[in-house]
Amino acid sequence: MVPRLKQKYEKDIRPGLQKQLGFKSVMRVPKLEKIVINVGMGEAHTNPKAMEACLVEIGQITGQKPVKTFAKKSIAGFKVREGMVLGCKVTLRGNYMYEFLDRFINVALPRVRDFRGVNPKGFDGRGNYNLSVKEQIIFPEIQFDKINTIYGINITFVTNTEVDKEAYELFQAFGMPYRTAAGK
Repeated sequence: MVPRLKQKYEKDIRPGLQKQLGFKSVMRVPKLEKIVINVGMGEAHTNPKAMEACLVEIGQITGQKPVKTFAKKSIAGFKVREGMVLGCKVTLRGNYMYEFLDRFINVALPRVRDFRGVNPKGFDGRGNYNLSVKEQIIFPEIQFDKINTIYGINITFVTNTEVDKEAYELFQAFGMPYRTAAGK
């Protein structure tokens, strides 16, 4: 089964962007390469049950098993030693990526309290887009009454283009609800 957003990209978005951006080759058209979901939990070393719950919840949200992330070096001020578990991450590609993006744009973002759109300034200068979600409970896979800890999620959308304007057009075509000047 091909995800709905992937079909939309191949049939409508890619030809439209090729014409809009004036590319002669279809290979120059911006496309989404991967989505990286990262959770940094400062309390992971003091509360291992919260970390295990986080791994399960991120697995439910993405459909893939997350991997733990570890401290690369010791920082005494944060009481962190090299090798300690600090969080988890998942890299989505292919159908999982398109399914997550579809659910994120159409289901999760509208559930954010006082949502006025995502910040259009989240581009990194190389065509990648970053945003953070303050609570994991906006995802419908998470049962609100069964969670113990609320944590933030960082999401990075990696594209094949090096230009932010092209990536902006790609995400706008996907339906990303950017904040307007009036909504700042």
